[in-house]
Amino acid sequence: MKRNTIIYYGSCCMFLSILSANTAAQKIQYSDGRPAASLRMECRDEGIVMRYGDGKDSCDTYGAREAVVNKEGDTYYLFYDGAGKDGWISCLAESKDLRSWTKQGTILTLGDSTKADYRSASTPWAIKEKEVWHMFYMGTPNTTPPPYRIPAFPYLTMKAQSKSLRGPWIKQYDVTPLPPKENSYYSVTSSPGFMVKHKKEYLMFFSGAAQDNAITKRTLGIARTRNLNRSWKIDSVPVFPLSEQIENSSLFYDHATKTWFLFTNHIGIDEKGLEYTDAIWVYWSKDINTWNTEHKAVVLDSTNSVWAKGAIGMPAVIKVGDRLALLYDAAEGQSRSHMFRSIGLAWMDLPLKIPGE
Repeated sequence: MKRNTIIYYGSCCMFLSILSANTAAQKIQYSDGRPAASLRMECRDEGIVMRYGDGKDSCDTYGAREAVVNKEGDTYYLFYDGAGKDGWISCLAESKDLRSWTKQGTILTLGDSTKADYRSASTPWAIKEKEVWHMFYMGTPNTTPPPYRIPAFPYLTMKAQSKSLRGPWIKQYDVTPLPPKENSYYSVTSSPGFMVKHKKEYLMFFSGAAQDNAITKRTLGIARTRNLNRSWKIDSVPVFPLSEQIENSSLFYDHATKTWFLFTNHIGIDEKGLEYTDAIWVYWSKDINTWNTEHKAVVLDSTNSVWAKGAIGMPAVIKVGDRLALLYDAAEGQSRSHMFRSIGLAWMDLPLKIPGE
């Protein structure tokens, strides 16, 4: 096994730490004892493909985060959170190859002071039903002070629709897709995630979070509906225990192995007790409704990213030929900040190899 493979691009070289699918991850022990992943899935990082800072009307001046990718025809549509002069608002970029992106500016607006998306309208997931695209996005009335305006609890799911991924998107304030519930695993966060139509119903793998005294615990839940314009029914038990400390989701079904793969970002904690998004994990299952915490692996972290050695955020995956593309946000260098993140691209060969097998 070669741990440090030198790949040359012209006159410069880039070091990749490539670990095989059957290789154990570097042993990590978190200061509060939260679970770690002991396996790795092979993933080759290509680096930054879209930098923050030059979006229209200063829409991503302070960062570009939480990439969500859709494809229609021969065009990829990337929704991403632009941290701009007015707050974190969803922006759109388009590409033919996932590498060269044309930024189109914001696609959502902030609501007025009476609305739950008064301070942020971000992280949208979309699914098409007949000729209509249904968008579920994160709204919150609370942020940190200017200029960064980082969204703060509660994180709520809100609804919009359009006949095109380019918009215009019409907000549906009369729809409350995922109402939070006190004393549940989604009491302070019930924000949207990946959606898939399974059998006769839609499933959404949403982010849930709860406060345990001063500690925030995070997981994923499954919400179900047969009507995208109504509230979803939320499973009473989360997909994973709150102790897993994960958020955001992107699913891929590998027809070759008849296996579901769930990609998510993990929240780590440093030696000073400060939390940050430290890695992208993957879980796998033959049954979309049943998952096992033992079936997980690290996909991308500071050891195999070629540019991010601190914070690595939300993943989004999409099939491209015989490979699976992974788009993600991260802070360049050693930074663990929420701000000044760009979008990177990594690749996995198909069919995906289940680590440890």
